[in-house]
Amino acid sequence: MEGMKILIVDDEPDIVEMLSYNIEKEGMKIHKAFNGKEAVKVATDVVPEVILLDMMLPDMDGIEVCEQIRLNPLLANSIIVFLSARGEDYSQIAAYKAGADDYIVKPIRIKILIQKLKVLIERQYKPAEVFDTDIKIDTVRFTVKKGDTEIIIPKKEFELLALLLSAPQRVFRREEILRDVWGDAVIGDRTIDVHIRKLRERFGDNIIQTIKGVGYKYST
Repeated sequence: MEGMKILIVDDEPDIVEMLSYNIEKEGMKIHKAFNGKEAVKVATDVVPEVILLDMMLPDMDGIEVCEQIRLNPLLANSIIVFLSARGEDYSQIAAYKAGADDYIVKPIRIKILIQKLKVLIERQYKPAEVFDTDIKIDTVRFTVKKGDTEIIIPKKEFELLALLLSAPQRVFRREEILRDVWGDAVIGDRTIDVHIRKLRERFGDNIIQTIKGVGYKYST
């Protein structure tokens, strides 16, 4: 769970803060939304690995939010867990039909929630065996090993490669890469392309796949 992004959607600030406090201790990066429209926007901007979604929201219900999120191909791998006071069978069935991965009835038992999240994350984001395990990253020394060869690369190239390797199945949008690697720094439009080219020169042309009009993903 370390370093993964989680979006918590609930119109009750106390619940959001309680969940944020406990989940943040697991090393996840917390994002918050307090209504449906905000949830869809934040999810699109952040592309979280996990979304905790309340069923009853002030502007639209959680089912509609879930359906809108599932229409976005960039959010196809995001885990959606409903947290709801409604325990009726039909509510849970509607949630699963909308694309939910799990449904937890309130009151929330935080230890059970954390364990469920760990299981869902491990299942969803466990690297497939087809991916190149020959590349190892040392986040302390900022070095990369390809096989037995240690390669020292500039910090931004390292951070870009580490981001792509963090979720090999995912396509990272250019906007997301800019935010996560360069933050608020003002850079040129071609900066990402230059760094991608340098990584390909170092590790092979096929290491990073370009998804035209969207962004990049780690490949083999």
